[in-house]
Amino acid sequence: MRPNEEAVAGQGGGTATSGGGRPTARSHASASGSNADTSATTPTTPITTDVPARLDRLPWSRWHWTVVIGLGTVWILDGLEVTVVGNIAGRLSEHGSGLPITSAQVTGIAAALYVAGACLGALFFGRLTDLFGRKKLFLITLALYLAATALTAVSFSSWWFFLFRFLTGFGIGGEYAAINSAIDELIPSAYRGRVDLVINGSFWLGAIGGSLLSIVMLNTDLFPANVGWRLTFALGVVLGLVILLVRRNVPESPRWLFIHGRADEADRLVASIEKQITDEKGKPLPQPEGEITIHPRKSIGFIEIARTVFSRYRRRSFLGLALFLGQAFLYNAVTFGFGAILTSFFDVSTSGTGYFFAVMAAGNFLGPLVLGKLFDTVGRRIMISGTYLLSGVLLFATAWLFSAGHLTATTLTACWCVVLFFASAGASSAYLTVSEIFPMETRAMAIAFFYAVGTAAGGISGPLIFAELTGSGAVADTALAFCIGASLMCLAGLTAAFLAVRAERRSLESIASPLSTAPDTKPT
Repeated sequence: MRPNEEAVAGQGGGTATSGGGRPTARSHASASGSNADTSATTPTTPITTDVPARLDRLPWSRWHWTVVIGLGTVWILDGLEVTVVGNIAGRLSEHGSGLPITSAQVTGIAAALYVAGACLGALFFGRLTDLFGRKKLFLITLALYLAATALTAVSFSSWWFFLFRFLTGFGIGGEYAAINSAIDELIPSAYRGRVDLVINGSFWLGAIGGSLLSIVMLNTDLFPANVGWRLTFALGVVLGLVILLVRRNVPESPRWLFIHGRADEADRLVASIEKQITDEKGKPLPQPEGEITIHPRKSIGFIEIARTVFSRYRRRSFLGLALFLGQAFLYNAVTFGFGAILTSFFDVSTSGTGYFFAVMAAGNFLGPLVLGKLFDTVGRRIMISGTYLLSGVLLFATAWLFSAGHLTATTLTACWCVVLFFASAGASSAYLTVSEIFPMETRAMAIAFFYAVGTAAGGISGPLIFAELTGSGAVADTALAFCIGASLMCLAGLTAAFLAVRAERRSLESIASPLSTAPDTKPT
């Protein structure tokens, strides 16, 4: 794709034929003269376009499945990564693993570096995604992830392992910003909620795969101690390469193109998508409704981004922080000491905890899969607040049953499955929320900021609080950890009940007008 400094070609108005063979308003720029220079380097000429309306009125098609597979399946890799590293910690510390490292270093230093890399990567690549486009960055971040994971597999020293765990996290953090913004801008408004939730929830498919894969790969009857863990990382690279091949067919966001002055390119791209879908469906597409006029700018500065997110949209920012912090602490309350709780209180063998985790991960994935459609039909406010509050209340109940001694390893896992069925849908909706409630020019950076805050809270503050509680061996301390997570989840749910934006089935531009339209427009 071309950088955003390229000149906008083809000035003037006119009409173009949509994929359905019906005339539709064409993206156009109005200038004082026919030879006006509309270079995106110093953009001054307004552009009126119906690209958002054309994208939002599209029926679901094979083309949309290509987007979902090419972009969304990367969270499976993230789930695989996180779970595998936790499961192989014991094996890496054994003599003969081929790596001079302790289990504490894997779960401590390496995990902290992965989290730090994810936070920094999100912020670094989030800014670049808004500046240079979704496609360029979602290719770069996946390539970085693949390279870092491959080099992790050939680790020969602890410093090498730590370095490439950091870089793997750096790539994954960048993926969150680039992918969530691209998906929400390409998926029609009627499906945006459910698609976003299922894609973010697919992390848990990777977690299931990581748990089961570790059981096989760490079996020394099948693979030597210094080979199995390396093959586990190598399989992640293979899966990533397949995703990269599919992702190459996913286009740049037409919304990003016209915001950056490349209106004709956006128009041609949408026209090609319409043709594919019309050929597939065998009938004309409905007429798009509505246009938007923008004044392209080369870039938006940090000061304007900060003013937009934290001043103009401060209620929405408070909502985003509440949602991310709530889900981060709930997940740490439940999962941080997961293995230790099962082994300490219920005498489950270390080798058997993977099966329990796989069951719990399945409950996490089923939540967004089953409830996702309701976020588009029942509505964002009811579903976001409902899933947060319900998961918090159910975790309070689980804490009481646990402290009263009424649970076994099986029934505790069942309780966690029910809690996380709702919590996973709520947690996924946090990513959806911050992606759609801020102006387009700040979208990737907003996702990056809230993701970094949530990840830092979950990966740094959470373990500091919950490690001592779940590791003390006292039932009351572990129950207290559950209650802390449940309390923050309930507070986030109450915040959503008052502040959540009714974004269901609405265009992104109507939820938050682009900064390039009318600066004095009041937020909705």
